[in-house]
Amino acid sequence: MEQWTEVRRRVLTGKLSKHAACREYDISWHTLEKMLAHEEPPGYRQRQPRHKPKLEPYLPIIHEILEGDRQTPPKQRHTATRIFQRLCAEHGYDGCYSNVRTTVRAWKLTTQEVFLPLSHPPGQAQVDFGYAYVDLAGERQQLALFVMTLPYSDALYIQAFPRECTESFQEGHKRAFEFFGSVPTRISYDNSKVAVAKITG
Repeated sequence: MEQWTEVRRRVLTGKLSKHAACREYDISWHTLEKMLAHEEPPGYRQRQPRHKPKLEPYLPIIHEILEGDRQTPPKQRHTATRIFQRLCAEHGYDGCYSNVRTTVRAWKLTTQEVFLPLSHPPGQAQVDFGYAYVDLAGERQQLALFVMTLPYSDALYIQAFPRECTESFQEGHKRAFEFFGSVPTRISYDNSKVAVAKITG
């Protein structure tokens, strides 16, 4: 695992070419491509959520209850326990409570609103990735541009990487902090796929 991380970091931040990595670490090209495609050695991965056949017919009822709660005061809204009790008493549900709780939690996570302040006091930063095409060794390539800005002072740091990934994300932060000579007190991320798991609105 340690070598896997080291190879990814050095290649994806441009410190080591792919051919040099194969020679230095004595790995095949196929193995290197697999390393670059996965942040950690791939094992078993559940591609789709497990089906909950007993609960599926009741999902519209759960969503209707939760949607209705949007118009009620917070203290009067349904908890997962109360929804489970209503499903059993009013609709004949005979499944387990944990499935109801998981469904309620997932619904709330995907529907909650997120607000970011528009004012930027001193010490706050914003980070995003952009893209640009460049000609390297006679070949046109797309590079990922790590961009960190300090809105209060309009200070700017940009660095190009072979691609947008965890390693370039971390390396970009490290070098930006060195460039600015300090670490921001707060950093906002503009939907970077490395930092943001899912956009809900």
